[in-house]
Amino acid sequence: MPTTAKKLVSALALGTLATAAGCGGATAASDEDVELRMTVWTSNEDHLALFDSIADAYIADHAEIKSITFESLPFEEYNTTLTTQIAGGNAPDLAWMGDLSADLIDSGALVPLTETLEGTEGWGYEDLLPSVTGEFSRDGELYAYPFSNSPFALYVNTDLLGEAGQTLDPAGLTWDQVSALGSAVNAATGKGGFVVNDFNYSSWNTLATVWTAFGASAWNEDGTECGFDSPEMAEAFTFLHQAIYTDKSMPGPGTTADFFAGDAAFAVAQVSRAGNLDGSFAYDIQPLPAGPVGEYSVIGQAGMGVLQSSAHVEAATGFLAYLTNPENAAKLAQYFPPPRQSLLTGEALAANNTKFTAEQLQTVVVDQVAGAVTLPNHTNPAEIAQKAKTALDAMWTEDADVAAVLGTVCDAIDPLLAE
Repeated sequence: MPTTAKKLVSALALGTLATAAGCGGATAASDEDVELRMTVWTSNEDHLALFDSIADAYIADHAEIKSITFESLPFEEYNTTLTTQIAGGNAPDLAWMGDLSADLIDSGALVPLTETLEGTEGWGYEDLLPSVTGEFSRDGELYAYPFSNSPFALYVNTDLLGEAGQTLDPAGLTWDQVSALGSAVNAATGKGGFVVNDFNYSSWNTLATVWTAFGASAWNEDGTECGFDSPEMAEAFTFLHQAIYTDKSMPGPGTTADFFAGDAAFAVAQVSRAGNLDGSFAYDIQPLPAGPVGEYSVIGQAGMGVLQSSAHVEAATGFLAYLTNPENAAKLAQYFPPPRQSLLTGEALAANNTKFTAEQLQTVVVDQVAGAVTLPNHTNPAEIAQKAKTALDAMWTEDADVAAVLGTVCDAIDPLLAE
């Protein structure tokens, strides 16, 4: 797109303010025949069935609501499609959001939620963990409910390890050990060693699940200075480069190894991906391996909010409060690790999760959330992502100069960070 997402959502905010000034604000929830639409990036039938069941229960008790539709958009194109809808005047009433959240909040495109949620009887605003609301808050105001706070973990195909004559000792597990095991699996079976799900030599931000182990970060805390040219980042990418081209423990560019299809020994993936386990092989799950800085944890977050441009802000906000109340939050927790402290116990999660035991969920979810860092997120994420990807493309050759390539990443994104 020639126009950045930031400009698109800024245009939305201006349009929303103009509409509100001319029309006296959003349509009240008491209006009849309200049709609500929420964009999501899941196409999982079980997820959508759950959302539909919650929506049906709400509609049955709210005569003014005619329909609630969940529109599935492809994950890879989600931000582009959503911002195009916004720019074209076809914005949804509610939306899921990941790294686009910073732009949406900063542009004023989202409805403040704190007052509504605090004032909803039985909602329990104090139950939200402060450690997971920061990404979707500004100045103490919550703009999106962080419905998914899914730690990244190490999935293990124990059948494939056994086929290669290897065993995993989870005590003190490190990235070096994972790479060694992955190399052995590749040599013995031809299958992949370890994969970082969704990376595919494109979505570089997912590599934060590895580089955080080395004490590296994409940028400094306030997002104004690039961190790719740091010694810690160079050490992390040297590890990855050697895993690809020397140890053959990480599949190289152009090689597909789907862990959930049994094609790799290990996968770094969110706990919410457990639904892809179909029982075709024996598996285990562990926290992310330790690195030079010791143990660490990384979570991927997603929020859901109400757009200011909705013609039915009050109705949409009311439905969001219902969708995220304690009862429905518990239902959502079977797929999406919740932000509610009362639901974050291994036993509570296991009540709705059949893939892992309560002990496993305690270890890889509950014990990881509070101290976790999030994947890199910044305003104008689409342009930063593309600039960094283009610079990092030079990394994925056997003779790459790791430090030099990382320096070009900073050259590419520093002007954007300065904005």
